[in-house]
Amino acid sequence: MITLEMMPPLMFGGLILAMLIGFPVAFTLAALGLSFGFLSIYLGFFDMNFLQAIPGRIFGGVVSNELLLAIPFFTFMGSILERCGLAEDMLDSMGQLFGPVRGGLGYSVIIVGFILGAITGTVAAQVIAMALISMPVMMRYGYNIRYITGVLAASGTITQLVPPSLVLIVMADQLGKSVGDMYLGAWGPSILQIALFASYTFMLGLIKPDHVPPVPRDALTLRGWPLWKKCLMGIIPSAVLIFVVLGTMMMGLATPTEAGAMGAIGAIVLAAIHHKDLSSKGHKMLLIGIAATGVAVIVGMLLGEGKVLKLTFAVVYLAVVWLCLEAVRIPDLRGLIKQGYESTMRLSTMVVFILIGSTCFSVVFLGVSGGVWLEHHLTSIPGGVWGFLIFINLFIFFLAFFLDFFEIAFIILPMVAPIAQKILAPVVGPDAALIWFGVMLCVNMQTSFLHPPFGFALFYLRGVAPKEVKSSDIYWGALPWIGLQAIMVAIVVAFPSVVTVFLDKPLDVDLSKVRIEVPQIELPPLDFGQPKQ
Repeated sequence: MITLEMMPPLMFGGLILAMLIGFPVAFTLAALGLSFGFLSIYLGFFDMNFLQAIPGRIFGGVVSNELLLAIPFFTFMGSILERCGLAEDMLDSMGQLFGPVRGGLGYSVIIVGFILGAITGTVAAQVIAMALISMPVMMRYGYNIRYITGVLAASGTITQLVPPSLVLIVMADQLGKSVGDMYLGAWGPSILQIALFASYTFMLGLIKPDHVPPVPRDALTLRGWPLWKKCLMGIIPSAVLIFVVLGTMMMGLATPTEAGAMGAIGAIVLAAIHHKDLSSKGHKMLLIGIAATGVAVIVGMLLGEGKVLKLTFAVVYLAVVWLCLEAVRIPDLRGLIKQGYESTMRLSTMVVFILIGSTCFSVVFLGVSGGVWLEHHLTSIPGGVWGFLIFINLFIFFLAFFLDFFEIAFIILPMVAPIAQKILAPVVGPDAALIWFGVMLCVNMQTSFLHPPFGFALFYLRGVAPKEVKSSDIYWGALPWIGLQAIMVAIVVAFPSVVTVFLDKPLDVDLSKVRIEVPQIELPPLDFGQPKQ
């Protein structure tokens, strides 16, 4: 006879078994949830009315969730930017800028990976684009092949952590925290991770200089101002787009969905101005739009809102619309926008189906006291807070061998988030506990794209690498960078301030001493006399 205490481990074991067999995750979750739900009704653990919570959660928490609307916008933005040629120009200019330095091509890959991560948010295209462009150049100048494959794969996975990462949006939604706070928490680890990668390249240049040789100066095609101009032409538009997306969100001027919509339009504009077939009228409208933006900023600071400010913004909108129409006019960009729509539709559909399946599973899992069972086991781990964090990180690390980050976020996070809030709140406070926890798991889940033999970044690299690059070189090359990411996880666990440094500090207010004083208003005396005839 199956008892109530046996149901949670049976559901969890069934989930792991079905995933190892290879069934699609969304349908596996829904099938397991409904199967165990009907079994629980048959065994009398709850009645049929309990399952009414499933459609209620789907329509109330998934379909009507406005935060999830940001996912298709950011996906479309990344899809456009990864194919518009921006990566090629940035890698070429950065490679020539840092090339004469020992390890310079490695530094350029790391920096461009960071910048692209902040404007694209997709791992696959970033790894492929950088490998196609940089790998032949690095091989030509004698870089160690294992360093080449490792730095390309690792720099592509940075996009998982750098805002506006899709992983952080999903984390914020599942943990019930604001996207802005999650982004602020991720900046510290993002910058620190770039520093770790660059430090490893620097140390390798000291210990084994033949692995990362400098590029001969006579091989450079650009020098002086032309080189700096090409670098700035890639960095400045990217920085503007990053501000439009992240700056407006963190300043409270736009919601994540609104910022994503502006990012999608900005990506089309960026692709248009970057294309060689942009017309002369398009260039003139670009200059007019830039001038109108500058005027709008000055007018807004000096005069505030008014007709002049509205007029300048109208000119900016006109320039943006014109450049979008220019993108539609150019055949290459028109095809690019169509591809962006298709990839966005596929990813958005996958996310919605996984959410529906995970809702079916989680409702039934909680209905058979799965939350109590999970909390009992996680809170009884030796070592208290640190034992819990070590176990969770090891569990996520090994789970990432088989599951994508979307699946981990939608399946595991809703189960462990309440327990994490309870355990971690004494360490960093109740407001920052889940931010710390979410960013920590995000750093951890980067390894899911890197660790052999299942890392998707390694598969992408294998698909575009020349035949003389062995698969063993790709796998061995990834190991030092996995070690660096493990060090990053340890730093985030040991020093929570890396995450919380940019967050708003909670107000220390003694509620017992709060006084609300209402001023007395002198009212004229009321006249209760007889009404006049």
